[in-house]
Amino acid sequence: MSAKFTILEDLIRPVVEGLGFEFWGMEYLSLGKDSVLRIFIETDAEKGIDVEDCARVSRQVSSILDVEDPITGEYSLEVSSPGLDRPLFNLAQYQAYIGSVVALRLRVPFDGRRKFKGQLMGIEGEDVVIRVDQEEYLLPIDLIDKANVVPQF
Repeated sequence: MSAKFTILEDLIRPVVEGLGFEFWGMEYLSLGKDSVLRIFIETDAEKGIDVEDCARVSRQVSSILDVEDPITGEYSLEVSSPGLDRPLFNLAQYQAYIGSVVALRLRVPFDGRRKFKGQLMGIEGEDVVIRVDQEEYLLPIDLIDKANVVPQF
């Protein structure tokens, strides 16, 4: 995890949790002048996350980021629920979705490929175990650039 990412998480996580939500994760996409900071929040409440929840978190996080100013240049702040195709950021989240279909993209190729889509079989140490076409792969979590649950209807 980059130093900037760690600084951002250290600023944002307490704000989100202080408002009574779970900090699910975040993405920072540095796209020149169109950078995006996307924060995902979750709740145990039956109603789930609504627009007002996102707006409240956005206002509070925006205030902290304005004061601390950890991001140089302009950026857009987005706050949302992880949704059905929720991104996975840590081993505990992967553990909770064992048995689900997931899509992974790696930072560097593994066995000649960067994209994997298959059933999440488990966790072994710091590796995510995924079955693709009857073959199991142990993928180090540090190599995973992006992972999402694939909704099954």
